[in-house]
Amino acid sequence: MRRKAAFKTLGCRLNQFETDSLVTDFHKAGYDIVGFNEKADVYIINTCTVTNQSDRKSKYFINQASRLADKNSVLVVTGCMVSSQQDYFRSNNTITYAVDNKRKRSVLAIVNGHFNSEIFDLQNLQENSFGFSVVEKSFHTRSAIKIQDGCNNYCSYCIVPEVRGRATSRPVKDILENARRLLELGSKEIVLTGVNISRYKYRGIHFDDLVEQIVDLPGEFRIRISSVEPEGFTDKLIALFGHPKLCPHLHLCLQSGSNKVLTRMRRFYTIEQYMSIIEKFRSIYPNFNFTTDIIVGFPGETEAEFQETYAAIERIGFSHIHTFKYSRRARTRAKMMIDQVSEKVKNERSKIIRTLSDKMKLDYRRKFIGKEQNVLIERINLKGEARGYGEHYIPVRIKNTSATKNTFYKVRIADILTDAEYSASGHFICHSG
Repeated sequence: MRRKAAFKTLGCRLNQFETDSLVTDFHKAGYDIVGFNEKADVYIINTCTVTNQSDRKSKYFINQASRLADKNSVLVVTGCMVSSQQDYFRSNNTITYAVDNKRKRSVLAIVNGHFNSEIFDLQNLQENSFGFSVVEKSFHTRSAIKIQDGCNNYCSYCIVPEVRGRATSRPVKDILENARRLLELGSKEIVLTGVNISRYKYRGIHFDDLVEQIVDLPGEFRIRISSVEPEGFTDKLIALFGHPKLCPHLHLCLQSGSNKVLTRMRRFYTIEQYMSIIEKFRSIYPNFNFTTDIIVGFPGETEAEFQETYAAIERIGFSHIHTFKYSRRARTRAKMMIDQVSEKVKNERSKIIRTLSDKMKLDYRRKFIGKEQNVLIERINLKGEARGYGEHYIPVRIKNTSATKNTFYKVRIADILTDAEYSASGHFICHSG
């Protein structure tokens, strides 16, 4: 009888890619992939630890898997929380294996070894940040390529360098081979992902050089760049966004619009430098889509500094903001800072930014009424409505169409939904093309 494997992913797009790669490994090894709420022989949880809330969510799903598992099931927990919460894993005897990020690629070998009654030491397993399989079996339509891992910035609030390690870049040859393989498998949109991909550098090849080589590959596909830091933005990289294969969207991390807060965060740019990047892009590509991250309630953040962030956000006009309340993390400088902001103030400021984000989302999307978008179809419901994303990363719903999944389909945007309607259906309404 085929064994069953269930997966749960928390956190960033990089974690999502690594889970998808593990899903491919297990599928090719003969396992049936089942929902996380189902009975399974193996439960694999890829955790996040960027905030206290991330830890709570990870522990929730660990407990859920523990309740679902029987005495013969294997519960594997991997990801960033494994490195940050070692005491928790030593004391939790329901977890069969806790596997850190550098050995995550070996999860299938660990599970197979367990079922074969093999005994081994996890610490002796080979470390390999880039040995993940090309994703053939995935929970997502878009395909990701991991080009980089780790970070050297050591922002004062961030635990990522502790749990992901120092920055390292994947060989260009391997990345291009990965891309070609995905295209052979029929991928239409490839996402470049990593921890700090704008710092990519391998044997003299920088991030802009790498992007140029990927967009020049033959075939009908497009490239989307995942979250990036406001550094390494050369004129060459900006010009590359004129290429039809490179999507006009960036998740450009801001974190704060106050220079004083940015200094305390150890972010290596000013709001003026950040604005310069935005202005360069929009002088060439007026409707370029910027999304971002904002941390509210960083230690010492005054009302005036918060208002500086609010004003910067209004001026920039993001289409979406991931809003985070500052979370104290062990082994970070910010944990020991004085003037910690109260949860009440954090909640108030978070609500203000989320409200502004919702307004800006609609403002940005209204610009596309009457304009065309090239939508990659991700799913089609029983009513014949197709859904997907345009090149500007705007979600689209297409009525009365014969489009098929994983194909590009040109549409003209007819209208947008209200916030309530958006929550219910999640997408634009537009005419089929």
